[in-house]
Amino acid sequence: MNSPASHPVTVLITRRVRPGRDREFDAATAAMIAAASAFPGHLGGYVLRPEGEASNLRQTLFAFDTQDHLDAWTAADARRDILADLAAVSDGDTAVHVLTGLEGWFALPSQPTRLPPPRWKMALVTWTGIFPLVAILSSLLSPTLATIHPLFAVLVVTGLVTAAMTWAVMPVLVRAAAKWLYPDLAKPAAGR
Repeated sequence: MNSPASHPVTVLITRRVRPGRDREFDAATAAMIAAASAFPGHLGGYVLRPEGEASNLRQTLFAFDTQDHLDAWTAADARRDILADLAAVSDGDTAVHVLTGLEGWFALPSQPTRLPPPRWKMALVTWTGIFPLVAILSSLLSPTLATIHPLFAVLVVTGLVTAAMTWAVMPVLVRAAAKWLYPDLAKPAAGR
């Protein structure tokens, strides 16, 4: 049985950019991602852009193959130096949330970082996206897939489903189901 330290881990970091400091923030974020990519176990990093042009909210995802590799990156001098650059162009507190499973698909780019929804809700929304994709892709590609090795056919379908879920389907499903996934979004803010 694998220990939790041997599982991939993703960190979601939310910051607000100071007005007029977008270019400096983007440069510091790019430097942070480039520095992280040189560390063992780095699986990727990217910035989630705000939905509206006026938003100053930025979210950055970093993924490492183990908690130990993430901890090594977190303790690195290179990271500390770039954090100082980011602090100079950011407003308010930085929110950091460690995602250990499907939670990364459920981040709302236009919202502050929040706890993920219950696992059963994440599973239901994920299934809602996967089921039609698998059905459609399997039927559309079945003539071609029937001529190749079954393992390669599964590889093709699962690769297409994963890409479609990550970049197309889940962002739409999460926005559509946001009030159900995050009931506090449906409540009016105090003082309004």
